[in-house]
Amino acid sequence: MRALLEPIITIAWNVWHYPDVMDFVDVILLAVLIYQMIIHVRNTRVSQTLKGIMILLVLTWISGVLGMRSIHMLLTWIINAGPVMIVVLFQAEIRRILEELGNFESGVFTETRKADNIIDEITLAVMNMSRRRVGALIVIENGIRLNDVIATGTHVDGLISQPLIENIFEPKTPLHDGAVVLREDRVVAAACLLRLSDTTGVGRDLGTRHRAGIGMSEVSDATVLIVSEETGVVSVAEGGNLQRHLDEQAVRRVLNRVYGDRTDSRRTLPLLRLKKGGQSRDDEQSSSEKKQ
Repeated sequence: MRALLEPIITIAWNVWHYPDVMDFVDVILLAVLIYQMIIHVRNTRVSQTLKGIMILLVLTWISGVLGMRSIHMLLTWIINAGPVMIVVLFQAEIRRILEELGNFESGVFTETRKADNIIDEITLAVMNMSRRRVGALIVIENGIRLNDVIATGTHVDGLISQPLIENIFEPKTPLHDGAVVLREDRVVAAACLLRLSDTTGVGRDLGTRHRAGIGMSEVSDATVLIVSEETGVVSVAEGGNLQRHLDEQAVRRVLNRVYGDRTDSRRTLPLLRLKKGGQSRDDEQSSSEKKQ
């Protein structure tokens, strides 16, 4: 453990006491590499392994401080053999990461293409279910995490695709009754339970599915797409407000706003991102008021 920490401590001490331009460049590049590694391994089994490695390092340090020689020796041996074990166990993930790093396209174009694909898949699924009059309740997670809602459903963790979404809401299937939660590019959970809206202004012609969608948008910043089982009408609930009778272009505009903002957020500062989000909401409210 000491042999592992001594080089790091030495480098940090030299950078702190004898700073150089190349030292700052070195630190910035290291931070970028670590950030990219976290982005690539997020939501994969590698991330869980990294957490286990951190716990192992802490236990090794504690055993050394407390003088537990046998345990310390065993943990040190595991850490020394760790790099080889990681390469053997996660060769597929390592290959995927290297392939992505070797991609010549810029990250912005890649994210834009991924967002366009997600929008296409969700739009096709929603419009197909609308034509067939298959009821659906799709919750798209934004800034506020919906872990409490996800815990009420069945874990799916599949890539967003038209067949997957339609198959979940297919009548008489085990998961069709409830809401689907989407996070980034994945279907996280299905058959989730949502709180019904307590708003008295909700029309009497709206059923439980619409009340649940409005209730979800009241307690979070999620975007909720709703397909009526009786009429096939597509609606969207945001901020406690319900907009009905969406056609394909309107659904695409909603999804473009949701996933387009996420792509833009990777290129803007947080302060500018908040300002832009506030302006877009104000523009939407003003446009809806003009229509009314």
